[in-house]
Amino acid sequence: MTDEGQRGVGAADVSVRRLSHRFGELEVVSDISVEIAPSEFVAFVGPSGCGKTTVLRSLAGLIKPADGTIEIGGVNVAGRPGSAAFLPQQDLLLPWRRAFDNATVGAEVAGVNKAGARAHATALFERFGLSGFEKAWPHELSGGMRQRVAVLRTFLLPRPVLLLDEPFGALDALTRRSMQRWLEGVWADDRRTTVLVTHDVEEALMLSDRVLVMSGRPGKIVDEVAVDLPRPRETSSVTSTRFVALKDRVLSRLLGAL
Repeated sequence: MTDEGQRGVGAADVSVRRLSHRFGELEVVSDISVEIAPSEFVAFVGPSGCGKTTVLRSLAGLIKPADGTIEIGGVNVAGRPGSAAFLPQQDLLLPWRRAFDNATVGAEVAGVNKAGARAHATALFERFGLSGFEKAWPHELSGGMRQRVAVLRTFLLPRPVLLLDEPFGALDALTRRSMQRWLEGVWADDRRTTVLVTHDVEEALMLSDRVLVMSGRPGKIVDEVAVDLPRPRETSSVTSTRFVALKDRVLSRLLGAL
């Protein structure tokens, strides 16, 4: 994405060292360490309740971990929100704002010039498959369209790291697969450092360069799987011998981590 509104965002490295967190007496994650290169797409998978979202919210600065350090671009962001663009599980569209205004609200709140944010959104609406829906109210959009607006809102934030928490978890299987292909395409244009949390092993393998497998609570990284598959990853990729082997490895580690 090279239009005026996006210049200068770039990508950043992410460094997590010995991250641990607890809620009261409950230890949620323990001793998480990971290095993510600029422009890398990394996915976390793990059993329900293993602390994946806690890790993501820590990266977003929304949680200050009990122990450990988190750096984005060499800057400590622990407990300091605003250094990354965070997409929560729910789309959280504002029902009183039309699709276009929902897409730009995050950038405007972050201090981006309103005219610049709107010009950038206009340039990207077609790329995000939203052309013609600028004036639609959220209740008039399908689940997939709502998620496109939510992802666009996240992309419009001038931050070097994108954090995506189960972005397609509420969608049906066919819509989810379509959205995965679409997200890979828009990410390929943008190339910002991206961290995805998902329960869907195939989604993790379709989208990421590396899959980090977490154990049950307290969550620890028990495997790191490099996804050595060419891009773009078409639907046929899921039936390839290599994809099946990678999926079997991730599933085996997940089952062993329960």
